[in-house]
Amino acid sequence: MNELLTVTNPATGDVLANIELDNESTIERKLKVGHEAFKTFSKTSTYARAALLNRWAELVLENQESLATLMTQENGKPLAESRGEVAYAASYLTWFAEEAKRLYGRTVPANGTDKRLIVTRQAIGLVAAITPWNFPAAMMTRKAGPALAAGCTFIVKPAEDTPLTMIRLVELAHEAGIPEDVVQIVNGRGADVGPLFTKSPYVRKITFTGSTPVGKLLIKESAETVKGVSMELGGHAPFIICEDADIDAAVSAALASKFRNAGQTCVCANRFLVHEAIVDVFSEKFANAAKNLKVGNGLLPDVDVGPVINQKGFDKIVAQIEDAKRKGATVLAGGTTHHDADKGFFFIHPTVLGNVTLKMDIMHEETFGPVAPIMTFKDDQEAVDIANGTPFGLAAYFFTQDYRRGIHFQENLDFGILGWNDGLPSTAQAPFGGMKESGIGSEGGSEGIEPYLETKYLSIGGL
Repeated sequence: MNELLTVTNPATGDVLANIELDNESTIERKLKVGHEAFKTFSKTSTYARAALLNRWAELVLENQESLATLMTQENGKPLAESRGEVAYAASYLTWFAEEAKRLYGRTVPANGTDKRLIVTRQAIGLVAAITPWNFPAAMMTRKAGPALAAGCTFIVKPAEDTPLTMIRLVELAHEAGIPEDVVQIVNGRGADVGPLFTKSPYVRKITFTGSTPVGKLLIKESAETVKGVSMELGGHAPFIICEDADIDAAVSAALASKFRNAGQTCVCANRFLVHEAIVDVFSEKFANAAKNLKVGNGLLPDVDVGPVINQKGFDKIVAQIEDAKRKGATVLAGGTTHHDADKGFFFIHPTVLGNVTLKMDIMHEETFGPVAPIMTFKDDQEAVDIANGTPFGLAAYFFTQDYRRGIHFQENLDFGILGWNDGLPSTAQAPFGGMKESGIGSEGGSEGIEPYLETKYLSIGGL
């Protein structure tokens, strides 16, 4: 019997399931099966593929409550957030069902009358996806949707912490009529599965959401077989609040951005840069709002913030809080924990830190937890310089009522996703991707299907 992976509830430590891990030979067989299925599936009509995606989305929404409950059990996020993610996941399937019908080619004017030049697009091949634990449904459909719309076959490895939601999503894909060899799942440890994906001659594209170090390794290994890669990697999002901002709106957006999924999102606000003229009033309102957030098991009513996913994440967050306190930060809210390493649950109360400086680790490392450090700035250029002073460039937020200032931030912040007076900019119809070390390519929007396509050019002569 293969090794078993134990899946637990991070809010209670209870065992949810024991999942048998795929061994090397099983994974290699699945890769070959996916490659063979591509030869047939890529020839299906775009309308047939769109119908399959739409039916899959319908089943996802019909099973929204059970999927949300399962997600909360293995991930910990509040049930309301899980319901929202299920709907968000379905939106990628319906969006790319329509994008399948817009895979246009074009004709190009030739230099003479005896030629015709034609450009067409076709599916790239078998796609291997590696997805994270923080959004176990949406991060899968954001990749599977465009892959299937383009005519690719798809194989996915979920995170070890949260495989159950994905297993159910794949079952629903098959119930929708998508062939089992077109959408497959493998369960295994990243260090074991990653090299099998990158070295396989059957895989033509790797798509990954996760940490920058792992993304760099996958890029390096994929170079051996010149695979296409899409990488959505780490972030370190600044949240800039100018002196003319609507402070109440900024507080509301900050709560949604920072504490959603207990701060465990790649685009959540990680560094709060507040103009010195308003820092006191913003800090007081934000800290008071954070204190009112209810922490607990995501299945319980009215819970706003669930647990962090595991002890590794918990230890990193606590270390950042303690480092900031040692270097002079003041705790305006939270700073306390409720955890039991033996039982396996880890809660951190929403924490707001004041008097933060660039000497503190939290201003240079992605936290991935419910901690909001507040630092002041004097003018717009200083805010831009601090915001851009990182190798990451995924998401940034700025709050101002001045259109000239807003345009200045839009043009000068080196981030792929910007929220202007908006703390939750993500949506299926818009591109999602970063600059610098935050990734390669975009997911979502019309840009989201491009990485799954090859361009073919035909020159017809002798006319």
